[in-house]
Amino acid sequence: MDILQAIIIGIVQGLTEFLPVSSSAHLIFVQNLLGIPDVGLDYDVILHAGTLIAVMWFFRVDIVKLLASLVDSLFDLKNRQFKQGLAENPFKRLGWYVILATIPLVIVGYFFESQVDALYTGALFVPAFFLFVTGTILYISQRMNSGEINMNNIGPKESLLMGLGQACAVFPGLSRSGTTIAAGLVAGLDKEFAAKFSFILSIPTMIGAVVLKFIIKSSELNLSSLDFMPALMGFIVTIIAGYFAIKWLLEIIQKRSLDCFAYYCWIVGIVVFVGSIAHIF
Repeated sequence: MDILQAIIIGIVQGLTEFLPVSSSAHLIFVQNLLGIPDVGLDYDVILHAGTLIAVMWFFRVDIVKLLASLVDSLFDLKNRQFKQGLAENPFKRLGWYVILATIPLVIVGYFFESQVDALYTGALFVPAFFLFVTGTILYISQRMNSGEINMNNIGPKESLLMGLGQACAVFPGLSRSGTTIAAGLVAGLDKEFAAKFSFILSIPTMIGAVVLKFIIKSSELNLSSLDFMPALMGFIVTIIAGYFAIKWLLEIIQKRSLDCFAYYCWIVGIVVFVGSIAHIF
């Protein structure tokens, strides 16, 4: 890739990782438009590291509180005050619920990794179809009233439902943020908290993805072979685009509905699906 291609892919990754329009589908579409069949595992790791930094920086205050509360919770467990600690500190509960909600994705990734990977190398109509499904999920979710469940009263049932939504998003074209926010609304979460929980839930997922690629596929990694400037520029713009995507989506959720993203997913999904079937793309 040259610098311009790296910047374009970085912007797409940063925006679509957090906006409910599916980063996997858009990366597949953009790579085809740019004539890049595969960005490579090395650059993929850099992109995920960029989005990870963006979300961790945006929620840095909450993350520090969550980590400190989890450590305190471990001491509570040792002192046989675990339940009392959970009842008194909402950050302790939230930290454990994020871990609980990550379990469905871990199970799907462990048992169905090869089947999921095969979908990413198939025809364009696969992500196009699931992008249309994303639009439908978003549209239906916006017809539901915002619930009253927030950080202070969320429970394991709501956390697991959002975790199941995240696990479903392994399909190319299904938006992780879209499915988790929609699952949260179905579970009765306040819409702003559903979005916040969705973003925080993405952190262990991204950390796991980066770590696993380093450990399991270390033989395929060769970061030293990357062109320095394209990789650096792609990394920087991914962080910037990701940060503003989170900020923008939270503002939209507070003031408007997500219908605009549903319409967008429908239009792009239909265009790419028809174009793929007709061999235009």
